[in-house]
Amino acid sequence: MKKILSLAMVSVAVLAGCNDSKPQAQKEVAVNDAAAIAASYNSINAQQLAEHVKVLASDEFGGRSPSTEGEKLTLDYLTKEFKALGFEPGNGDSYFQEVPLVSIEASPDMTLSIGGKDYQYGTDMVMGSSQIVEEIGIKDSPLVFVGYGVNAPEYNWNDYEGIDVKGKTVVILVNDPGYANKDPKQFTGEAMTYYGRWTYKYEEASRQGAAGAIIVHETAPASYGWNVVKNSWSGEQFGFQRDDKNKDRVKVEGWINSDVAKELFAKAGLDFEAAKKEAAKGAYHVAMGDLTASVDVKNTIKTSVSNNFIATLPGRTKADEHIIYTAHWDHLGTDKSLTGDQIYNGAVDNATGTAALIEVAEAFAKLPVRPERSITMLAVTAEEQGLLGSKFYAANPIIAPAKTVADINMDALDVVGRSADVAVYGLGQSELDNYLEAAVKKQGRVISGDPRPAAGIYYRSDHFAFANVGIPALYAKSGKKPVDEATAKLRAELGPKLAKCYHGLCDEYSEQWDLSGAVEDMQAFFEVGYELSKESVWPQWSEKSEFKR
Repeated sequence: MKKILSLAMVSVAVLAGCNDSKPQAQKEVAVNDAAAIAASYNSINAQQLAEHVKVLASDEFGGRSPSTEGEKLTLDYLTKEFKALGFEPGNGDSYFQEVPLVSIEASPDMTLSIGGKDYQYGTDMVMGSSQIVEEIGIKDSPLVFVGYGVNAPEYNWNDYEGIDVKGKTVVILVNDPGYANKDPKQFTGEAMTYYGRWTYKYEEASRQGAAGAIIVHETAPASYGWNVVKNSWSGEQFGFQRDDKNKDRVKVEGWINSDVAKELFAKAGLDFEAAKKEAAKGAYHVAMGDLTASVDVKNTIKTSVSNNFIATLPGRTKADEHIIYTAHWDHLGTDKSLTGDQIYNGAVDNATGTAALIEVAEAFAKLPVRPERSITMLAVTAEEQGLLGSKFYAANPIIAPAKTVADINMDALDVVGRSADVAVYGLGQSELDNYLEAAVKKQGRVISGDPRPAAGIYYRSDHFAFANVGIPALYAKSGKKPVDEATAKLRAELGPKLAKCYHGLCDEYSEQWDLSGAVEDMQAFFEVGYELSKESVWPQWSEKSEFKR
């Protein structure tokens, strides 16, 4: 690994055909000295981070839902902060990239009727539709259990092989078979692949021609509780505006809880646990007796335009080559149907990451000599709706992928003190791990792997869109090993609260937070970006990476 810190600013005399008294030409080579880099590095601090988080997660910002007053306030705040830092508009003369969206809000006044029983919205199920229509539904659609709902030729696995599901409603397990078996030779073992994501399961059911798709929620394989399903998939659901109105999607898609699933399997003469075991052994499907599903979905449709925010500090010698830092600025907004607290403030998720963009940007802005490559900060919209802002950017890049050196993503920073390790999600995917390892070693920390491989975190944040188009992408944060007993005690106290507040009303700023770990993470990310900014090489994917082009 090359030295992270550059040499002092020097003047180099270039002699050509000169006499003994003076050079014919003199050339200045400007670089930042160690003191200058250290000053920028140390400018990243917890107090400033906290102040930004307090603003972004305030009630005034209303939960930062796309296409709301909360978006306007957020974009105005980012514009003010980045202008003050000397970052230029990243999209021509604009700091914004328009993202055309459509919101589909299903009325909660619905029931899912199966086997002579009506299941209730929110408690038993959450249903909706991605089709951009005001009314849609299924009636007496036969139920078929299709295991994990996976069609993966590279793993020799197809749960749909030999069955026609056209007009039927498929019932699907969450995660993928590797999770169930913990066998590293099956898919990727406990580490979730994209085949385990809920987005994939709806997509594949649609490709198979199903009328409906229902995922069975279980907390362990999903990596989140039923409250997250209820909060995240109710209310406005955003997607892209499309001329075909998403008619290629299943008519109805949604979730049922595990208690409902067990009841339905019993009605079908099946044992839920036994069926799960069969589904993990190999490609599997079975008709669920004579059970049929009926549900009517009434949607409120609104079209709108949201925005990605992009700001750039132009490079000194290679301005067309960019290191991009990403974070999503959005959260779940305000639910006016609730009594009492109605605002999903999204303090950890992801006011912390958005605030971190400002902090890291300030560190670069303080350097006496600009980096050779450009530093670009990209705050994307609609991450909570399926990574829409980053997907739109990847499909409509402002900076060509061939000119994008790497993406460094910051999502839900650590707020419970310093860690002895740094958890890298997708460890081993690319050479970016080496840069991060060098940076954290100087902090006395070590690299560790994904602490929750079954959760498939590498596929659940905005770096994934960059990886999908071949750009090496890094997503990491403080790990699980506290540096001391006091930090361990704080984590024991705050950890359960923070877990409960994920996508909940209680994700608010707290004076109990200890942001020292977040500061170390940001400093490491700054150092990685600075090193990349003066490199002539391009980080590569590892040979085993699924993203290698």
